[in-house]
Amino acid sequence: MSFNLMNIGSAGIRANSELLQTTSKNISNLNTKGYIRERTEHSTMVGNQVGRGETVRLINEFAQKQLNRDISNKTYYEQFVTESSRVDTLFGEESNSLNNSINSLFNNLQEAMNLPSSTVTRSLFLTDAQNLVDQMDRLSGIVFDQNNIVNEQLSIMADEANNLIQKISDLNDKVVAVELQSGITSGNSVVNERDEAIKDLAELVDIETLDGPNGEKLVFLGSGQSLVMENGTFNTFDMDGDPDPNIKELKLDSPDGKAIELDVNISSLRGKMGGLLAFRDEILHPAQNQLGQIGLALADAFNEQNKKGMDLDGNIGGDIFSIPTVGGYAYADNTGTASVNATVEAGKGSEIPATDFRVTFTSATTVEIAAVDSKGNVIGTPSTANVTAGVIDSSTITSGESFGLEMDVSGTANTGDSFLIKLNSSAASTMELATERPESLALASPIRTTTEANNTSNATISVGSVTNTGTGSNFTASPPSLTQGDITLTKTGNANEYQIQDGNGTTTFTITPPAENILAQAGAPYDSYGFDFNIDGTAATGDVFTIEFNTGGFDDNRNGLELSMLPSEELVRQNVVTTATADNLKTFNEAYAGLVTEIGVIANQAKTNGAAFEALAEQSEAWFESMSGVNLDEEAANLLRFQQAYSASAQIITTARTVFDTLLSATR
Repeated sequence: MSFNLMNIGSAGIRANSELLQTTSKNISNLNTKGYIRERTEHSTMVGNQVGRGETVRLINEFAQKQLNRDISNKTYYEQFVTESSRVDTLFGEESNSLNNSINSLFNNLQEAMNLPSSTVTRSLFLTDAQNLVDQMDRLSGIVFDQNNIVNEQLSIMADEANNLIQKISDLNDKVVAVELQSGITSGNSVVNERDEAIKDLAELVDIETLDGPNGEKLVFLGSGQSLVMENGTFNTFDMDGDPDPNIKELKLDSPDGKAIELDVNISSLRGKMGGLLAFRDEILHPAQNQLGQIGLALADAFNEQNKKGMDLDGNIGGDIFSIPTVGGYAYADNTGTASVNATVEAGKGSEIPATDFRVTFTSATTVEIAAVDSKGNVIGTPSTANVTAGVIDSSTITSGESFGLEMDVSGTANTGDSFLIKLNSSAASTMELATERPESLALASPIRTTTEANNTSNATISVGSVTNTGTGSNFTASPPSLTQGDITLTKTGNANEYQIQDGNGTTTFTITPPAENILAQAGAPYDSYGFDFNIDGTAATGDVFTIEFNTGGFDDNRNGLELSMLPSEELVRQNVVTTATADNLKTFNEAYAGLVTEIGVIANQAKTNGAAFEALAEQSEAWFESMSGVNLDEEAANLLRFQQAYSASAQIITTARTVFDTLLSATR
């Protein structure tokens, strides 16, 4: 009997010693990061003795996976909100408003129109034009700097993720080694360290885990690509920019670089890296493109209207703004020697959407042009065009539209070669003034009309409107004049019949009332002169009207009036895909206000979503900790209970010894 008591007491002491050891371990690791509460469980052996205990981690796999998912979502929005709030604040600053610069520019244009022969007011206009260019460059610089910050952070985070992936793989090997050693149960600390590394990785990217053989944890991206695999193999993140080296994309590659790189679906990526990439693709790139689009539309519209006027030197107007030309980024798998340069086709600035463009050669002389978003996805239906004498523009389009682009192709392209055109994104930072001379502002109209004093009716000729002063028009550049000389329009005796005369001879024609666009009604060659006029009132037989070059008309501001109306005209394209009845254009101010509003809306939506996922993460953390975290009150209670049980087991041994001593004494 005493022998059984001794065995029972010894087993109890051993068991309670293990329980006390586990409890003390839990208490001492109360503040240890990643520690999972442990519990020692015993079974009953034959003879009612306590068997050897097994120490296990108290963890709920579902709660752990849910926590990792919520952490990924939480850090995604935290990163997105941090980055977007900074840009939202910068663009919302009154001092950074592009609309202020645009309004100031056209206010000074109005001052110049009031004194069209003054170089002082024209100089003030050019000063404001330079301020506008500088303001666009500053705003573009804000976006460009943020993009550099994104690349730097992305590189740091990729290195951190790679270190964690390798650490998880190494810890898998340690877990396997422990599992394969019979009787070894001290691997919980290694498993805790691995789980903590997985949790840290979940802060960077969204992950899913599966149990592998021998205690391994297999780790995958939320989109399915493998990160940590069996037998110590793993993939790491690689940074690549194809075709634009400044826009880094994530790839997955083996450490030795011998495997084929895998694309990472960044649209579904979560965690800090996903938030960073989403901020870049949803705010930075659209903002950069919209800034450039506004600048290009304004510069092109102003240049085209200035060319329809006469400057203070008496010459046909030229460009005020210098519109940049950009080189297309060639994709890495191109096999040809071609290069592509792109700019805005003159007069097509309002056709450019705020996107990038991908030009793909379907043969050496034909291309497909597609508007693409920041992720490279095609928007709408691609256009097709011929490459005519190395040029692609609206005249070479065979289907679709040119998107306002004019491209020059040099070298030889092979079928399948592609180029990324990023005209909008670089326009705001590279636009310049084409002139520093205030005389270059063409406020006057190059034509003037007169009604002969001897006319017998009250009919008058309008001041005329100019539509083209370039190639094919009736204007000569040097010296500036009308190619065919003055135009004389005489009313004949027949109803609605007029006689027109200039260097092309004399032509009689009949107009259709009302007497508008006279040259267009006269037909060729007059309808291609690049200007036209109306006759107001009823002309009498013999009435004469004259159109001539506006020599010396420096106090004229008729073209300035046309320039001043540009801010109220809708010249900025809104969407790539539209309908015939949709209002798809905005004014300059509306476009910039829309840009600022869009940034604010996206940033505020991210804040709202971030608050929701932060609450979910806190709930998941509390749920997980309630099962796997150390509760000091509970452990203290266990400590007292196990101490009492230990003392009771010791008392059993004491009792057994007393019984044994009594039996020995009885036999003496």
